[in-house]
Amino acid sequence: MNPIDSQAEWLETDRLGGFASGTVSGIRTRRYHALLLTATTPPAGRMVLVNGFDAWVETPGDTFAISSQRYNPDVVHPDGASRIESFEYEPWPRWRYKIDSDIVIEQELFVPKHESAVFISWKLVSPNDTNLKLKVRPFLSGRDFHSTHHENGSFRFEAEQNGERVTFRSYDGVAAVVAFSNGHYAHDPTWYRNFLYSEELARGLDAVEDLASPGVFEFSLSHKPAVLMLAAEGHAITDIESIEARHAQVRSIEQVRRQYFSSPLERAADAYLVKRSKGKTLIAGYPWFGDWGRDTFVALRGLCIATGHLEEARDILLEWAGTVSQGMLPNRFPDQGEQPEFNSVDASLWYIIAVNDYLLAAKKQPTLTDDCHTEKLRSAVEAILTGYNEGTRFGIRADRDGLLSAGEHGQQLTWMDARVDGREITPRIGKPVEIQALWLNSLAIGAQFSAPWETLFEKGRAAFEVRFWNEHAGYLADVIDCDHQPGVIDLTFRPNQIFAVGGLPLTLLSKEKARRVVDAVEMLLLTPVGLRSLAPGEPGYAAHYQGDSRARDSVYHQGTVWPWLIGPFVEAWVRVHGSNVAARSKARAKFLPPLYEHLNHAGLGHISEICDAEPPHTPRGCPFQAWSLGELLRLERSVL
Repeated sequence: MNPIDSQAEWLETDRLGGFASGTVSGIRTRRYHALLLTATTPPAGRMVLVNGFDAWVETPGDTFAISSQRYNPDVVHPDGASRIESFEYEPWPRWRYKIDSDIVIEQELFVPKHESAVFISWKLVSPNDTNLKLKVRPFLSGRDFHSTHHENGSFRFEAEQNGERVTFRSYDGVAAVVAFSNGHYAHDPTWYRNFLYSEELARGLDAVEDLASPGVFEFSLSHKPAVLMLAAEGHAITDIESIEARHAQVRSIEQVRRQYFSSPLERAADAYLVKRSKGKTLIAGYPWFGDWGRDTFVALRGLCIATGHLEEARDILLEWAGTVSQGMLPNRFPDQGEQPEFNSVDASLWYIIAVNDYLLAAKKQPTLTDDCHTEKLRSAVEAILTGYNEGTRFGIRADRDGLLSAGEHGQQLTWMDARVDGREITPRIGKPVEIQALWLNSLAIGAQFSAPWETLFEKGRAAFEVRFWNEHAGYLADVIDCDHQPGVIDLTFRPNQIFAVGGLPLTLLSKEKARRVVDAVEMLLLTPVGLRSLAPGEPGYAAHYQGDSRARDSVYHQGTVWPWLIGPFVEAWVRVHGSNVAARSKARAKFLPPLYEHLNHAGLGHISEICDAEPPHTPRGCPFQAWSLGELLRLERSVL
């Protein structure tokens, strides 16, 4: 094996919300690990159609597994993972299995853009006269991607065979699985019971699943490479004359498409861009997040704007512009047909920041500065500022001091939004510090379009430093006017104050105070992979993020490290150290190497959602997180 951790995870996305994912070892450790996971109403309505497969090679004298599964009570069988000689994840996942001293088999898979399909192939790496047969037994479910599947009498094992095409229709109302292969299909229906998903077990969730297997695909591997395509009917091209020709064509297209990106990081960024209706949006993270407002607008600054993919940024911003309601943008579109949720004070403000970044970048590309598009974006900005100034949901309104007041009990409006048993862990009702930084930056942006916002901005800016700075502590309060009680201050040391110095266009503090904030954050919160969400020694500080959902939610923002915060921190650090070439060069050497190293762990080529607060800062949460990767790209391409 090469140095990549066998439990590290790979990801192939279809840019519709669906994906294939798994581990280097091939052992599925999550309910979300699947070969064919389809967004039936892109990017939502996600269903697992094909979970995985068993594969083995037969020689005249023996049988060798090239797959492994974990079964309850923690038994790994067969032993295919032990035959993995090497693994690569660029430009797509590729395994080499050493069968014996003479036989090496290469397996690769990829997902094409804008099709709910996966292509898997196997080939002999070196010529061999032995008569080799490859057999592949797929595991099917047809379930919501958040759930697990269990043996039942309703699953339909029947297979419709027509030449290279075999169709499986598991349940009524579930998209059929269409399989094309250059092998032979033999119907042999059976249940495989008690798959065990170790990551779900560690998270205190249902971790055992039963899967249905209708039959086996057999290939003569000695004569030519084996090819298998699995697709969701109605969501991919399934009118195919030759699977070998189709595989070669799509593989070539994907090679060219992926080579277009200037770096692996930029290629990874493309995984988060997905369709919504006739427009585009961003997936907040794989495998379980959808498109969230806050995450989308933070992430696209790095994923799209800093990388120069401005058309995608424009399309996303225009798609969201049409969702403004009472000055607010949705923070979440649920995965299954419910109404969007407007439970965020900062999503709308991050939208304004992203619009500003886009318009500044678009000035360099005249073909993008369409008056109609620009007017639509400016109208959305104006609607947000007006709604917030006059007052909207959840007590969000501009106060007499020019700052933004927000929050009511029973709601969690900032990014620190965890709840346990109906109780907000970090309610932050009143005037949270990063919300003021976002509000004042948004007012300054709005003033470029509409002069009246200048007065409100000046009033708020004058109040900010006076009201938030605590000279004795030497840093900014996390919340003032707590619970809407004038003068009540929360001095808990959290990373949110960094946004007064970095991460946004304006620095809101004097040079001396800005330096003190950065120094304090660096001393108490900085780790190699991001900022802690709470300083060690503060009440409630937690060193590790683990346990069941209740235990994890309780410590989500109580010390847990968030890699996305490295972006605003490094930008603040550069600003207080001179913002010159030397400062940027020093920052690059000082802060980025551990993040590059992280790319080879957890979600391969990506940055995790969170990590433990204390060494070794074990990656936790979502292994593929949009704003974590976005902020690294923003640092690379813009800040540094």
